[in-house]
Amino acid sequence: MQITARDERLFEWLREVRLADAEALRWALAAADGRSEPVTARRAQQWIARGVEAGVIEKARPIFRDGSVVWLSHAMSGRAAPNLFRATTRHEVAVSAISARFMAAGYAWSRDRQPASTREHAADGIARRGERVERVEVELTAKTLARYQSILLGHARWLTEGVERVVYVGTAAAMRAVSREADKWVHPAVRDRLVTVAALDERGHIEGSLDALWASSTNDLTAGQVVEEQTMEAPPTLPAPTLPVWGGRD
Repeated sequence: MQITARDERLFEWLREVRLADAEALRWALAAADGRSEPVTARRAQQWIARGVEAGVIEKARPIFRDGSVVWLSHAMSGRAAPNLFRATTRHEVAVSAISARFMAAGYAWSRDRQPASTREHAADGIARRGERVERVEVELTAKTLARYQSILLGHARWLTEGVERVVYVGTAAAMRAVSREADKWVHPAVRDRLVTVAALDERGHIEGSLDALWASSTNDLTAGQVVEEQTMEAPPTLPAPTLPVWGGRD
């Protein structure tokens, strides 16, 4: 069976996030099909198995996860296999989990542009739905206070330049730090559009509800609320790369 357009969308997503676990793939597969509820764990595992057999997916089980993580093979991405012992690996897997949830809610996901200087900060991802643009940060541990000052002032500037929200998702401790520093450094006129959601544990697993991120409200934005509900859009069609024949059940 030839690789489908849905598979191509999954490959493009993996190029963006680099690493993902099976739970994130459940949501990403649903998003690629235009659905908002995750596919079964069995279906996600079948997709991984087909990818490994075809040589387009690689997987391993790091000690900090309950299950395997996957990434695109060198033939698909042009990159070497990731070093799963890096300190940033937990964070990368957590970012992919959050990005998959945004995609299932009808958003397109992309990486932020590279900063022009060390004084600037790149968000963990940019989520777009129609004309709505949101900068998303995933925070497992709190940063230094000086670092927060620089980052939050930058976010406040983005909120005055067309970004609808800055969304932080992380551990309870990290979210307390972000909220406290945001009260200091983000102007009150845009402070309610910087949202913090405590939904991750220290390993990067989603343990809390993210439903409030997509909730419709006619009230002003508060933590975990969205002002408007827009029509879900189908994921954009991506140009098909030259790909191998991939056997298996779709």
